[in-house]
Amino acid sequence: MTSPPFDLTPWDGLDPEGPAPIRLMHHDARWKQEFEQTRSSLLQSCQGHVTQIDHVGSTSISGLIAQPIIDVVALVSDLSSLDAASLHIEGLNYRVVDTPKWLDQSLMLQKPRHGETTHQVLLMVLGNPAHQRVIQMRDYLRANPEEALRFESIKVDRWKQSGGDPNRYEQDKAIVFSKLEDQISGL
Repeated sequence: MTSPPFDLTPWDGLDPEGPAPIRLMHHDARWKQEFEQTRSSLLQSCQGHVTQIDHVGSTSISGLIAQPIIDVVALVSDLSSLDAASLHIEGLNYRVVDTPKWLDQSLMLQKPRHGETTHQVLLMVLGNPAHQRVIQMRDYLRANPEEALRFESIKVDRWKQSGGDPNRYEQDKAIVFSKLEDQISGL
């Protein structure tokens, strides 16, 4: 698999005091259009290696407060296509970053603009259980507006408690997602 060219987060080298604080904002209707443009450019550049692209994360749920990052899942048909697709995506000014453990046999690519990540691609093989997990969570929150608002409230509270610290916020958010997944699987 492709490895990051540098062991950097998108913020390293830009701020000597460490990563920028997490920023949340009210839902922006332009996020859907931004996803469609991202989807189109990924499909064109990947020359058939990517077979499906889904909008996931909080920006994919209308009305939800979110980090202004367009999260997408890009699927390839097999493991051998992962590296080729990654190289094509890197050509669109994305870079491979450390991939969370829950994204087994996948790559994460981020696109920074002015030092902040604006787009994130989770590149994975079709059939990866992580794809089903993120789609299931997205669809559940889209179909249950009351639960989406409760999720949003908890997320914003965690953000406030973390003071915008990226590491703490990500840890807290992981707990929130885990509880939500348990709730969904209990249905």
